[in-house]
Amino acid sequence: MSQNVYDVLVERGYIKQLTHEKEIKELLENEKITFYIGFDPTADSLHVGHFIAMMFMRYMQQYGHRPIALIGGGTAMIGDPSGKNDMRKMMTKETIQHNVDSIKKQMEKFIDFSDGKALIVNNADWLMDLNYVDFLREVGVHFSVNRMLTAECFKQRMEKGLTFLEFNYMLMQGYDFYVLNKKYGCKMELGGDDQWSNMIAGVELVRRKEQKEAYAMTCTLLTNSQGQKMGKTVGGALWLDPEKTSPYDFYQYWRNVDDADVEKCLSLLTFVPMDEVRRLGALEGAEINKAKEVLAYEVTKIVHGEEEAAKAQEAARAVFASGGKSENMPTSEIDAAEFESKDILALLVDTNLAKNRSEARRLVIQGGVSANDVKVTEIDKKFTADDLDDENALVLKKGKKGFRQIKVK
Repeated sequence: MSQNVYDVLVERGYIKQLTHEKEIKELLENEKITFYIGFDPTADSLHVGHFIAMMFMRYMQQYGHRPIALIGGGTAMIGDPSGKNDMRKMMTKETIQHNVDSIKKQMEKFIDFSDGKALIVNNADWLMDLNYVDFLREVGVHFSVNRMLTAECFKQRMEKGLTFLEFNYMLMQGYDFYVLNKKYGCKMELGGDDQWSNMIAGVELVRRKEQKEAYAMTCTLLTNSQGQKMGKTVGGALWLDPEKTSPYDFYQYWRNVDDADVEKCLSLLTFVPMDEVRRLGALEGAEINKAKEVLAYEVTKIVHGEEEAAKAQEAARAVFASGGKSENMPTSEIDAAEFESKDILALLVDTNLAKNRSEARRLVIQGGVSANDVKVTEIDKKFTADDLDDENALVLKKGKKGFRQIKVK
């Protein structure tokens, strides 16, 4: 195994763009560096888009480099315009603080913060008390407006209108790198490829103001073979918080990825050795399902632990392989009167098997819904106690891949 993490990151497909290829390769080979990745606390959980950044960070840490997880308590007050057609919704300070606290807890599952091996810092600590005029003189003077307007993150917004509030985001992210460089000797910023313009701003600010080395590497965004972002589900984003996305649903998402995406996901989202990744990715026909099981198990194990991964795998096998039931299958409880008052469309929406009633209606009409293994053909179908099994339960199935157990109290 190569001792240079750079070679590992390239082989696994992480690196998309970098500022100084030759220097970065030598630096990572010859030094143990401090680097950072920023996470804006726009929700009280990380999602699968952040997970790839955590894996990027974890590989770096495994090879002796020190991560700084920068939580954007300050930048979240502004909102990052990158990849957005509209301005982000403004959040209160209380919401931001709640999100910061939640995200910190999640990060500790992935990164070893013991004995100074990694740091968590919050940019609110330096951004919230800045004097605006001093900031403009110290930082603003190094930014060319003409050049900023050519950045992809701003170009997308120019047609609809870019607020001056958001225009400051790039300066603030650049300033973060400058502060981390001064305080912790941080030499490199890592991040998603949509952050490239903001990251270059930080590299150039450190080099101009401090005359020190500074570098940036971006990570491939997690997209499927059609180039669309992965991690969207019927219920919204694929969250890392088990309260928002159950370990079973999380497992099922990876178990059901397209054949063409299996190798890429194994490479970026697991620690499976690359020889095995290539072997699994080359499987064809029904055999590729073995690779998908490995993928789903390994990713769920990293995010939710071995016990939850094993439970999710057992439940999936029990229901799909034998058409049976499992105590680990996703279950919701409902009062008997409420159960009998709801039609099939409402039950599909309530159990997250459909986004809305129109999608639920389409599923029923196309013959894709069954209840306790009996196909449902009427869109206004309501159930009674007679439809329940011996355990007072109804198992709803959507196609071959989605199911929920409803227990009636």
